[in-house]
Amino acid sequence: MTGRTHDAAALTALIGATILYPPQTLTLATALIALLANQIGGIAPDIDQPTAPFWRNLPAEGFFGKIFDKLLGGHRFLTHSLIGAAILAWLTKLLLQFLHPIMPHIDITIVWYAFVIGVASHLVMDTFTKEGVPWLLPIPFKFGFPPVKSLRITTGKFVEAVIIFPGLILLDIYLLAEHYHALHAFIRSHLGA
Repeated sequence: MTGRTHDAAALTALIGATILYPPQTLTLATALIALLANQIGGIAPDIDQPTAPFWRNLPAEGFFGKIFDKLLGGHRFLTHSLIGAAILAWLTKLLLQFLHPIMPHIDITIVWYAFVIGVASHLVMDTFTKEGVPWLLPIPFKFGFPPVKSLRITTGKFVEAVIIFPGLILLDIYLLAEHYHALHAFIRSHLGA
């Protein structure tokens, strides 16, 4: 999937999780940092791809991407597995615990969950592509859905661009509209809007 589809999928997953499991408390600062963490999580597994948008936005461009590509075994290898997702989650938790003293009013648990939801959405979305995902690494088999490879999505092509991406946006709009009153009450009570 392309970066923008992963962004949309991460947001959709976060909206869904928030509707199903609304946080007990939430500040505006935590909500904004959690949204950012979710979007970073949505593209984090592609840290193993030298041409990923993440690397292109750095001054040295693909230099670091090429290093990570080699260290992580290439694209859709370690970071696209359950082990890789667990490592990303663990490293992010360590980073958030380290940063917590300089941002004590941020609920790092909510931020961490938002990041993990983004990572999970990335792996799920890539499961629908022709290449699939090695969920059970070190077992080198790549899982894809549907099981017939020819029925899966080709990254960046018609189905993704015209059906999947717009479909995610429409699903976000539907979820927000369908749960408008509950979300509005939540925002008023927790964020003081």
